[in-house]
Amino acid sequence: MATEASSAGPGPGPADSAARRELRLFLTAVQFFTRVPVPAWVGHSAAQLDGSSRYFPAVGLCVGLYAAATYAVAAALWNAPVAALLATAVTALVTGGFHEDGLADTVDGLGGAMSRERALEIMKDSRIGTFGVLALLLVLGLKVAALATAPLVAAVAALPAAHSSSRWLAASLIWRSRYVRLDDSSRAKPVTSSLTTRGFAYSALWMLPALCACAWLAPLATLVAMLSAGAMRLWLRRWFERRLGGYTGDALGATQQLTELAFYLGWLAAWHWS
Repeated sequence: MATEASSAGPGPGPADSAARRELRLFLTAVQFFTRVPVPAWVGHSAAQLDGSSRYFPAVGLCVGLYAAATYAVAAALWNAPVAALLATAVTALVTGGFHEDGLADTVDGLGGAMSRERALEIMKDSRIGTFGVLALLLVLGLKVAALATAPLVAAVAALPAAHSSSRWLAASLIWRSRYVRLDDSSRAKPVTSSLTTRGFAYSALWMLPALCACAWLAPLATLVAMLSAGAMRLWLRRWFERRLGGYTGDALGATQQLTELAFYLGWLAAWHWS
């Protein structure tokens, strides 16, 4: 959530049917958050980007399904560590390392500066620092380790659920927190300006299929995983509010990465315990 699409192009027109408008918004989210090509008629505009925020979890579900398929095939050909590495690599390739970039920028900014203004300045810098490198190594390493030590069915089930729910939790910051970059140079401003309560509730529907699959396999582990991810989101919001006064696009990316990790850790811990 730390990159920008262009703001040129047509928005949803009056001739669009309701279904076509929603499809356009979904494909706009795909265009913004992944490297997957979309049809030219989708276009791109600030209004579309703003409306597409309710499809963040839907994009996460698609990315998670890519990763789950990769994990299942790789585990059959090689072993769990290779499968975990390849599944993680696929998610980075599909998204262009987009949320990982937000994680690195956020940790660089908040770890390398005391003042709000200096933190925001560092977060806008495209260069990566020591804190950002450490955050990427630790978070990606922990995700790979968690997936590699999980049973095959647990890992395959967790990937779509973690990716969709982590994006829903990131979207909750748009719904409830304040965007702190008021300058036009912000890369994420068009997509993070607002999310209504109705839109946020609608976005939750896109994570339910994956969560239901997890709950069918292990109800307690699913509950613990969501509680772990939710606790991480609450802590991150307090951190962002205290240090920045709200959120930025990079903070959304960091939230996605860290709540995804928290989901895996909670899921795996409860799975082994039960």
